Amino acid sequence: MNISQAQLAGFLFISPQAVGKWERGESMPDITTFNRLAEILGVDLNYFSENPQSDDDETVFKVDSTSDIEQTTQEVTNLSPTQERQLRINLTAVNLEESDFAGVILHKGKFKASPLCRANFAGADLTGSLFEVSDAREANFDGANLTDCTFSMTDLVGASFYKSVLVITNFNKSLLAGTKFIDVELTDVKLTMIDLRKTIFENCVFNGVDFKYSDLREMHFAGHTFIGVQFDKSALNDVSFTGATLRNVSFRLPFSVTNRSYRAFKTVCFDGAIMDKLTYAGLKQIGYLKVVLTTLV
Repeated sequence: MNISQAQLAGFLFISPQAVGKWERGESMPDITTFNRLAEILGVDLNYFSENPQSDDDETVFKVDSTSDIEQTTQEVTNLSPTQERQLRINLTAVNLEESDFAGVILHKGKFKASPLCRANFAGADLTGSLFEVSDAREANFDGANLTDCTFSMTDLVGASFYKSVLVITNFNKSLLAGTKFIDVELTDVKLTMIDLRKTIFENCVFNGVDFKYSDLREMHFAGHTFIGVQFDKSALNDVSFTGATLRNVSFRLPFSVTNRSYRAFKTVCFDGAIMDKLTYAGLKQIGYLKVVLTTLV
């Protein structure tokens, strides 16, 4: 996996000398370390068994002629994507900087503690995949299917999500400074504990999105559409919804023993916004009365 002894030792929180002793056969890991090794290397615990499979246990394929090889190759080539067997691939702690994954199909893949700087996932189908504690700065997710994907504690600074499919996608405690969401419909997406002040949203639709404990101060959502969106205890100081469309949108202010949260919320601008009666009523309930808007029927 192109991991040095020192790197592997770092993932295991042990000394490089200990790894060297394993490779020289001078000592063995304990069972807890074996479990961690299996996770990092993406193998089953049986991989470390001293009893490898015998020839009798292996399935042997014999090809008798060149024509048989050509026929088999042609059959594999003609397989449709739905006929291909989709395996779960664990790419934990693998250096994948600038890797080309454009157009790949990888369902429930696992990218954990993996360097992914400038990796190209354009047009890939990554449904159900996990990105955790990974460095994905300037990665390209343009046009990628990220349905049911999770980005947890992942550095996505400068990454691009142009026309990506974001459905039930979860961004949790991740870095999104300079991250570009352009021509995207975010559906049932969760953005939890994220600083979004430098995130770029252009021509986006927010449908069923939850902003929870996130920092949106001084952001501009002019002309965007928000449907069934919840702003839950997020910082909204000086946010602009000028000309935006809001339907069934709720605002839950951060708890404060003083009126600071309410004073901060009064800096939000809704000038020219279009909203339904329920959203408007909710704003009035929390004391926001200075709204210049057109109410939907």
